[in-house]
Parts: sequence; structure tokens; C-alpha cells
Amino acid sequence: MAGAGDAAPVQLDILQPDDFHHHLRDEPYLEHTVPHAAAAFSRLLVMPNLVPPVTTTAAALAYRERILKRLPKEVPEGAFVPLMTLYLTDKTTPEEIAEAKASGHVYAVKLYPAGATTNSDFGVTDYELIMPALAKMEELGILLLVHGESTDQSVDIFEREQSFYQTTMPMILERRPNLRVVCEHVTSAAAACFVEQAGPNVAATITAHHLCHNRNALFKGGIQPHYYCLPILKTEADRQKLLQVAVDCPKFFLGTDSAPHTVERKESSCGCAGCFTAHMAVELVAEAFQSVRRLDAVEDFVSRRGAAFYGLPPAQGTRSLVLEEFASCLSVLSVRLQRPAPDLPGVEGAGKLRIRRPGGAPSEGRGGVPVEAETQELDASEALR
Repeated sequence: MAGAGDAAPVQLDILQPDDFHHHLRDEPYLEHTVPHAAAAFSRLLVMPNLVPPVTTTAAALAYRERILKRLPKEVPEGAFVPLMTLYLTDKTTPEEIAEAKASGHVYAVKLYPAGATTNSDFGVTDYELIMPALAKMEELGILLLVHGESTDQSVDIFEREQSFYQTTMPMILERRPNLRVVCEHVTSAAAACFVEQAGPNVAATITAHHLCHNRNALFKGGIQPHYYCLPILKTEADRQKLLQVAVDCPKFFLGTDSAPHTVERKESSCGCAGCFTAHMAVELVAEAFQSVRRLDAVEDFVSRRGAAFYGLPPAQGTRSLVLEEFASCLSVLSVRLQRPAPDLPGVEGAGKLRIRRPGGAPSEGRGGVPVEAETQELDASEALR
């Protein structure tokens, strides 16, 4: 309960959000991940780094059917749309790109430098080999999604993104200047500045957790595996730059990079990279934007800019958040456990926020889909501890 003297609740009504970077994984986990995504978002750009990866249009369409079969019956028809992607390899052909475009369901192709992140071993090893596929994408207007990190092991992990945007990304755009590119989950001021200065064919996604946290979160009170992701959290100066462009620049929009793992794979001596945020990403964005008193920009970031860059109309319907300032640290939504809300840099002086849906029902999403559904396998306990 809010204490005496706290500000009155503020209701924020926005168009239904979209997520333009999301990992649903595959069976047997779709029964857990799809309901959370459907409760939070209207459209979802689904990443292709399965095992084996989604390298063909046929595989993408089959994956789409598996996703749709896991939609809760409470979700109205057409209220949730998975947008599919292909996994780019050295062997991807122009013919495969043309088939993807003709399918009507494949919206982009993802470039993973081989070894850069989870399930990227099949990624690109020689950029010359992918130039024919990129030329066809440039011709047809299919977007290239880029995991922008150098895989040179001599490059410091906190500088791999900066290195990529100083070397590889300029080369790609020089060779294919009209290619439409999304620089995925940018985490550094260097990458944000690159996107700002690039042409109108280049945009970027930013995650909720990179807007909320800097790299100190990884080591607060010991190693914190639930904050470990790739690209890794950066400095406070980087976070501040991300927040600035997220609020003000139309080239940046939400891509949560929500990435669940089993508890055993996350909490181990050699844990996996990825933060599960599907169930609370929009709420975290609102907290981050409130820290700079810019709640007015939330809808543009989560509901409008991404759709515009992808050539899609805004989603139908609205979503409401109720924001309450309060003095003590309350719980945020989680799937398996309730833990204190994380301290957000920059929020302390403004008061913290409890965010719930109108009607006092923080545990329900659209169509009555439970947000706090029980899971047995996924590390959905706390994307951000």
C-alpha cells in the first residue's frame, strides 16, 4: 500500500505493444513461453536460433505453427501474431531469400557472427559468402537483423559491440548501402551513436533490462547470473545514452531479447546468457522512462516506432498501466518467485513505481491470460533480480 503523502496513481493508456526481438525457444518450452508473450504483446518478432537453427522458409513456417498451437484459448483470434525470421548462414542462397519474402510470414533474416551468443555456432564465418543473399534482401526489402559483436577473442567483452560497429557494420553498409538493417539490442553509446548517424535505412532495438541496469548489477553482492546476457550490460554512461535515444529518437524501438533458460543452465558454474523479461518488459520500460519524467514517450517506443520501420500498421487495441509512486520497495511481477523490485539507477530521487493493470489485477494479461503461470522447467523466476 502506498504511504501517506504519495502521489495519486497515474493510468497510462497505450496502443498494444509489439516486441521486435524475442526468444520463445521450442518444444517442450512453448507451453510456458507463448502465453507470457501473448499476454504482453500484439506482435512478436521470433528469433531463429533454435537447435537446429531455422535456416529455411519451410522450417520457419513449421515453427510458426508450433507457436500458434500453444496460444491459450482465451487469446482472441488475430490478437497475437508471430513474425518469423530466418537464421543467416554462409550457405543461405538468394533463392531462399526470395522464398522467404513470398511466404508472407518471414519478415527478416538474422545475422549471428559464429560463436557470438547462444546457439550461434551455425552463424556467419565469412562475410563475403553472404553478400549474394544480402543483395537479394536489399532488392526485396527484407530486413537484416544484426547481433553486433566482434567474435575476436582478443577484444574485451565490454568492447565487442563497439568493435563491431567500428569495423564490420560499416563494411556491410558500404557494400549494401540500401539494405534495411536493424542493429539488435544495442547496449553501448558507441552503437547508439552509429545508428543515430546512419541513414534512414538503419534502426535499432533496445531491451528493457539495458535501459534499467548497468554492469554493476552483475556483481552486486556476488555474481548475479540472472543479469548475464549478451551483449553484456555496459557502463552507466552507456545506459544513460540508451535511455536518451529510447526516449527521443524515432530510430530506436523495443526489442526485449527475452531469453529464457532452464534454472540448471542459468544457475551453474558456466551459466547461459539471457534475461527472461517477457512478463514485465513494458513495465520496466515505463519505470526507466519515468526516471527521466518521460512517460509520454512510452507508447512511441513500445507500440509505434517498430511497426513503422517494419512497414506495419500500429497494433489494434490498447493496454493500460497504473503507476503508483511509493516509498518502500515492493514486488514486481515474476513467474515463479516474488522478489523485491530491483533498484533502478536514476529512479531513487524520483520515487519508485509499482506498475499494475487497472482493476487491481497485476496477474492477468489480455484475454485473462495469467501472467504468473506456474512453470516447472524455465528459468522464468526472475529476469532481473
